[in-house]
Amino acid sequence: MSSLKAKKMKTKNFVNSIKKFAGFAAALLMLPAIAACAPDQTAEVPPAQTIPPGVAVNTPIPSTSATTNEDIKDVVAANPSLSTLRNLLDETDLDEKLDDSDPYTLFAPSDQAFAALPELTRQRLLKPQNRQLLRQVLAYHVIPGNLTANQIQPGEVQTLGNNPVNVQVDQVNNQVRVNDARVIQADIQASNGVIHIVDRVILPPMIQ
Repeated sequence: MSSLKAKKMKTKNFVNSIKKFAGFAAALLMLPAIAACAPDQTAEVPPAQTIPPGVAVNTPIPSTSATTNEDIKDVVAANPSLSTLRNLLDETDLDEKLDDSDPYTLFAPSDQAFAALPELTRQRLLKPQNRQLLRQVLAYHVIPGNLTANQIQPGEVQTLGNNPVNVQVDQVNNQVRVNDARVIQADIQASNGVIHIVDRVILPPMIQ
């Protein structure tokens, strides 16, 4: 092989080497861009949401399950949507009953529930001479024992008012009703029991 031909071969090999190196360098430069565009496989996947006991899928019942050192009376007093109930408990001295160490379940009518009462019924209950009747109505909302939403069973349950209430449990929609009242917020914990807020005042037979 002539020296000229050998020289041409060396030049060709050198050029091919330069091209390969340039291609390799370009590939290295492209890696950060490719990595930035690729999905982050280490990203944390948010945990799936779970529905707490007593919460409806179609009509949710907000639930508050945190424990507290306050008794039922104090929890009611601290809840801004239960101000009417708080005042009536004070007037009938039933708050003293809810202040002891025995566990109770309170179906607490919201302020809107009291506002929805017929005017004649509300006037009757607020008369000073009917304080005992008002106490019986409020006691009709209290069940001995600590019953969270997932522990409530359907059927008749005796209340502090010495009259049973009819509890209905819709397991499909996870809804609880007491007579005609529906639980709209479940499992508000107190040191001596639990509170379930209802959307209607539960009236005993002597009022209806």
